[in-house]
Amino acid sequence: MFSVKKIKLAAASLVLGTAVIGAGIAHAQSVVVRSTGPSKAQYPKGKKLPANARVTLKSGDRVTVLDKSGSRVLSGPGAYTLDGKVTRDQTRSTRVAGFLSNRSTRRARTGAVRGAGNSLRASTQVMPSPNLWFIDVTKGGTYCVANPQTQVLWRPEVMSNATGQLSRAGVTAPLQWRRGNALKSWPLDSLPLTDGATYQVGVQGLGAAQNVTIKLLGDAPEDIDETAALLIEKGCDIQLDLLVTTLEASDGAIIGGGQ
Repeated sequence: MFSVKKIKLAAASLVLGTAVIGAGIAHAQSVVVRSTGPSKAQYPKGKKLPANARVTLKSGDRVTVLDKSGSRVLSGPGAYTLDGKVTRDQTRSTRVAGFLSNRSTRRARTGAVRGAGNSLRASTQVMPSPNLWFIDVTKGGTYCVANPQTQVLWRPEVMSNATGQLSRAGVTAPLQWRRGNALKSWPLDSLPLTDGATYQVGVQGLGAAQNVTIKLLGDAPEDIDETAALLIEKGCDIQLDLLVTTLEASDGAIIGGGQ
């Protein structure tokens, strides 16, 4: 049987552990990922804000901040306290976790659109990439790569078969997509991913070839705010914009009229 002293010590440990966890949550910081308006210089992209920071905005300001839970879009005029008290449902959390994941091996066959067959229909809506770490073959720029072994090239149009090529320093690798398939594994055997290297990717029917510069990250952060800060630091603006746009769509309305 446990002694009264041991029970008290266990209870004290539990209270202390809970307090430490609570303190970690309470002191979670936010990072500014998008800012427009008169106060843009005061809240520039990449600025980190401590827990419970007070954000005061003027008319015409719009500032997007990320914390470990997701995004908040603040619209001026008004004042806001970044206390992290935002409730998000489980479905949203699961969806965002999938968007941020870089662990699963994504072969080309996993990119097939459900019901592709004869039921595949054309759409005028351009859909964004469903994963933060995919490289969009239609957008040149700097891309952060979290897991080279599972890196994927993604195309936004899946209505037909497509061919293309990836090249660097005189070495070229052919690319092929089947109708209904958006994903293609990076051809590591012929063109290994090298930190700081620039590759040229072109796909038939998707405009001019694009230059893609690679930044290898090693292990990517698990928290949204840390991921955003790293994308800003590395200059991976395409992925940052995708992250912000995706979270804004998931997290809902703009918050205005703060106190």
